[in-house]
Amino acid sequence: MGQPRTATASVLTVAALVAGATFGLAPAAGAAQPDRAAPAAQASAGPEFHDIPGSGGITLKGNVFAPAGATARSAAKYPLIVLPASWAIPQIEYLAQAKKLADAGYVVVSYTARGFWGSGGRIETAGPPDIADVSSVIDWALAHTAADPRRIGVGGVSYGAGISLLAAGHDKRIKAVVAMSGWADLIDSIYSGRTEHRQAAALLGGLGEITGRPSAELSRTLKAFLGSDLSKEQEMIAWGKKRSPAAYLDRINKNGPAVMMGNAWGDTIFPPNSYAKFFDRLTGPKRLELRPGDHATAEATGLLGLPNDTWTDAHRWFDHYLKGDANGIDHEQPVQLASRTGGGYEGYPSWAAVPNSKERLSLDGTKEILTNVDSGADGGISILTNALDQFLRIPPLASIPLLPRAWAAVWQDGRHHAEQHIRGTATLHTTLTSTKESGTLVAYLYDVGPLGLGKLVSNAPYTFHGQTPGRPFPVDLDLFSTAYDVPAGHHLALVTDTVDPLYIEHNPTGAQLTFSSPESDPSYLSVPLREK
Repeated sequence: MGQPRTATASVLTVAALVAGATFGLAPAAGAAQPDRAAPAAQASAGPEFHDIPGSGGITLKGNVFAPAGATARSAAKYPLIVLPASWAIPQIEYLAQAKKLADAGYVVVSYTARGFWGSGGRIETAGPPDIADVSSVIDWALAHTAADPRRIGVGGVSYGAGISLLAAGHDKRIKAVVAMSGWADLIDSIYSGRTEHRQAAALLGGLGEITGRPSAELSRTLKAFLGSDLSKEQEMIAWGKKRSPAAYLDRINKNGPAVMMGNAWGDTIFPPNSYAKFFDRLTGPKRLELRPGDHATAEATGLLGLPNDTWTDAHRWFDHYLKGDANGIDHEQPVQLASRTGGGYEGYPSWAAVPNSKERLSLDGTKEILTNVDSGADGGISILTNALDQFLRIPPLASIPLLPRAWAAVWQDGRHHAEQHIRGTATLHTTLTSTKESGTLVAYLYDVGPLGLGKLVSNAPYTFHGQTPGRPFPVDLDLFSTAYDVPAGHHLALVTDTVDPLYIEHNPTGAQLTFSSPESDPSYLSVPLREK
């Protein structure tokens, strides 16, 4: 394997802790279940640090863990797992998990994505060079380690997840994928409802500037995106499509890798909706896990080697599809959900099968609101808010009776005598009239207690351009998918306003929005429920 560069254990430990702190590590979504116990560890060697040739002649900084005694000259070959690092995180991100995988009999190669830290090139945002890098790393591993060319898996968190899914559509050698807190449709993730997700894009852009070297294309795209340059909209959408696994669905299905995806309900970088839609269209072996939390918080403790359900299932997935272990994961329901409000895992045969009924909240009457003022209904702060919901069960709160009706439209249903189990994607249909040709609204679904305190269940933004002032037009909006249990004695409320710090809003000064419910096309909120 050449002459590796080594580091002391103390330096590695500190570095891993720094990487973990960057990701906001905290306890997992729940204690691992007994049938998800990890196998007993065996001896492994590593990490060994290497310069790995990437595509286009650049160098990628990587490290290797392998079973003890395994070398390129070994007669015994071991399944290979390639782990591209997350956005702005160096290769040390996966040290704890890489060692566990090597202890279990894998060759594991982790690397820093191009453009970040010591790796060469520019940040291409999961573009074609990043996809080609995965194949280059596989080539290198097959030549320099005891990796088995017939048993290759890829995986990662966030950026590493997206790159792994994309690579599975371009390299037939990949047999298994684990994509945690990634995306299937990049535009649907950060530009849903035709609205720029301000905090998500600013966070990614800022970290890229601090820890790497953005490509000229990325810099142009971010400038246009955060500047709301509509003249660049189609160019931006094309840029995002090229980086979306959903665009390569046919290739992924043709190659047939076993795909496991995991995400958090409250992910403010990559909301779960695109994963859910993508999942039901996969035709090979597949698994979808959705838990409470925000971006990467569901997997975070595992990065330090602590008990973590997501990583335990990732190991089980690789063990079955790369090693042939009969661990039962292929016989479990492929969709595994954990409610934000507690309880164990729920299994379903598909995403479409998650809700088995729907409740309609009628949005009767006509309501007018002014724009450009935050009513007090908000989605919170990226990463922080939904992490608090995960660990302390404190979602964003709002006093529904005190929301100013000049800036917030409010509809409420009656008190429920039994607990309601919301599962899936709530959808809003309404008729909107604006005094301006452009505008933005944000819809919020709340669980409201007896004293009027609302806990945020879900939200989503919606932006329009080119509408005729004074002319009504229909609005259809999917809220972000969730699993939430509304206690008996509570009721639901839908709130719409026009300002939220998570998003860029497009309401001109003095704009007014009117929500109506014509008799020929009534307005409603459809809430997906699971009757138990």
